[in-house]
Amino acid sequence: MRSTTIVKRIKRDVQKNKYIYLMLLPVVAYFVVFHYIPMLSAQIAFKDFSIAKGIADSPWVGVKHFKTFFGSYYFGRLIRNTLVLSVENILFGFPAPIILAILINEINHTGFKRVVQTVTYLPHFISIVIVCALLRNFFAVDGLVNQIMGTKFNFFMDSHAFRPLYVGSGIWQEIGWGSIVYLSAITSIDSQLYEAASIDGAGRLKKMLYITLPCIATTITVMFIMRVGKMMTVGADKVLLMYSESIYETADIISTFVYRKGLLESNFSYSAAVDLFNSCVNCILLVGANKLCKKLGGNGLW
Repeated sequence: MRSTTIVKRIKRDVQKNKYIYLMLLPVVAYFVVFHYIPMLSAQIAFKDFSIAKGIADSPWVGVKHFKTFFGSYYFGRLIRNTLVLSVENILFGFPAPIILAILINEINHTGFKRVVQTVTYLPHFISIVIVCALLRNFFAVDGLVNQIMGTKFNFFMDSHAFRPLYVGSGIWQEIGWGSIVYLSAITSIDSQLYEAASIDGAGRLKKMLYITLPCIATTITVMFIMRVGKMMTVGADKVLLMYSESIYETADIISTFVYRKGLLESNFSYSAAVDLFNSCVNCILLVGANKLCKKLGGNGLW
């Protein structure tokens, strides 16, 4: 009886909001086709996959590829490099758009505020290839940075320079785009709170600390959980465009290792096992971050 009532309620809702559901269909289709159906091929991580035999006829080998990865020389280095790069991204990259959003909100001149917003979020639309090309030009041995410093330092051949370049360019490219979410949250704050604080004699700094930040705390929490959930997923494209064999010790991460093993060496099962392990770690981090945020602040994704 209860299930019949639920079905009738769903039918009424679909009839009432049919155009909204039609708009939702392409999004659902995208996730089903490009995210859920490909998950079926994850089974090759437990097989000795052969293109000639196909997924179904390739022999099962259990956790052989996982054991090989855990016992390999690269395991410790890949985990360390991926975690360090991700942690630095979170430490320096996550607060940046929050700070920018708060600062933009404090600008009184509407025209100047729009100019700042436009200038800061435009780099988001620049291709990674172009960003890396700009980095290589600016930080080349005879590039602008070395000319200003009066040196001949090769940034792209030095393992210590890779992470600052990667994180810094990422902040420059995404700080404006990331601030849009926080600006939207800030604009929804009741203006009467600021007026009451002004009457009580609160300055701009106290308003930011005691009104703005607490009011957008839920948004910050959600974005932080999502960021931690992608902690082990560092994009291979940018790293591949920036690194070389001389800085593998610092720059080689799980994504680039999967690329080399899977596409360059055609070791599909092994690379699938490594990537599946990476996804499982991401899932654990996501659940852990959600529980931690709920325990500390009472807010979470679920």
